Amino acid sequence: MWGGRFASGPGAIMEEINASIGFDQKLAPQDIAGSLAHVAMLAKTGIVSAADAAAISDGLKTIRGEIESGGFTFSRALEDIHMNVESRLATLVGPAAGRLHTARSRNDQVAVDFRLWVRDTLDQIDAQLRDLQKALATKALAHAGDVMPGFTHLQSAQPVTLGHHLLAYVEMFARDRGRFQDARRRLNECPLGAAALAGTSFPIDRDLTAATLGFDRPTANSLDSVSDRDFALEALAAAAITATHLSRFAEEIVLWATSQFAFASLSDKFSTGSSIMPQKRNPDAAELVRGKTGRVIGALTGLLVVMKGLPLAYSKDMQEDKEGTFDALQTLSLCLAAMTGMVEDLKPDVARLEAAAGAGFSTATDLADWLVRALGLPFRQAHHVTGRVVALAAERGVGLEDLTLEDLRAIEPGITAEVFAVLGVRNSVTSRTSYGGTAPVNVKAQAERWLGSL
Repeated sequence: MWGGRFASGPGAIMEEINASIGFDQKLAPQDIAGSLAHVAMLAKTGIVSAADAAAISDGLKTIRGEIESGGFTFSRALEDIHMNVESRLATLVGPAAGRLHTARSRNDQVAVDFRLWVRDTLDQIDAQLRDLQKALATKALAHAGDVMPGFTHLQSAQPVTLGHHLLAYVEMFARDRGRFQDARRRLNECPLGAAALAGTSFPIDRDLTAATLGFDRPTANSLDSVSDRDFALEALAAAAITATHLSRFAEEIVLWATSQFAFASLSDKFSTGSSIMPQKRNPDAAELVRGKTGRVIGALTGLLVVMKGLPLAYSKDMQEDKEGTFDALQTLSLCLAAMTGMVEDLKPDVARLEAAAGAGFSTATDLADWLVRALGLPFRQAHHVTGRVVALAAERGVGLEDLTLEDLRAIEPGITAEVFAVLGVRNSVTSRTSYGGTAPVNVKAQAERWLGSL
């Protein structure tokens, strides 16, 4: 297809390193869509005849059907998806097929194909993130008042509610959706018509092809049009952050499912067993989500390294943009599906969570706050008094609520019996009514707000 300058074909090793059809055939729907838009524009501007344009369009639609049905044969000798489609088109419609490539290059062709694929995939990921948020918010509403330990440093800190904990991930995934939506807005410019790097002398209508393909506008600089892969980098950056959020939640599910925590369990649908230990019940779906995060982060790093030293405009190095991006975004999609399934499947042990919520003197901050409110102590003094109370309870091996009023007064004479109202975990969470706090009334309102907006 490009051999006029060459007397012979590439060597076997050159073909092996050069061919991309093994992975870029994934771009077939986008490649045909771009070609259909391009030939329609060529006809409207009079660059090709209506008859040739009609034949080309019919041929492209036939090829699309062959690919969708699995009847298309991809050839490594033809390098990539663009040449495979064009070769088949020549077989179907004859010499007219050669007019399709007028006023374009594989450089702007692959740029538009890849943008279309990333855009389509980001739309799918956004829908999956929304579904995950809905699953989390639904479970959060059901457990708005169920108490669990809140941790810092993986040590018991203060009681929270399970609903509040789950809503934290709803917020994270909302930010992820925002990043993907921002990336989509920036990528939604059409590079088709930039040709190889300098534009074209043909009287093309780039606004028409951009509109036909659903872009907001054509790209403004032909050099940047064919050499830009920011849209893939942004998508991968957003994917890496999203995968990190998924991995954090997956780690918690792994911990919760242990016999040591025993906070929640997954059914057989999301668990596996052991080939040697019959008692084992492994949360492998969560572990795989955690593990696959490395692939997503690695794809971002890989593409950054590919792009970091490239001069303008296009270089063949940029063929390395696709495999990592395809793999990372499809891996993320699979992880989102798995996590949504796990959230819906997850069965919390509410009694166990509440029992654990009081461990580690988790209501100590409530005692310090009470000393400030009721006795007017400066917070630092209240913190010191509470520390002495905790030390006494630890020495005796009891909870704060198990100390007597006399024990407490021996440390701070002003303490009254009212203090015991703040030492229970339920009293603690109920008191946290500040905006964004864990009080069940807050959690219920936030969960309902999310479910309404989602």
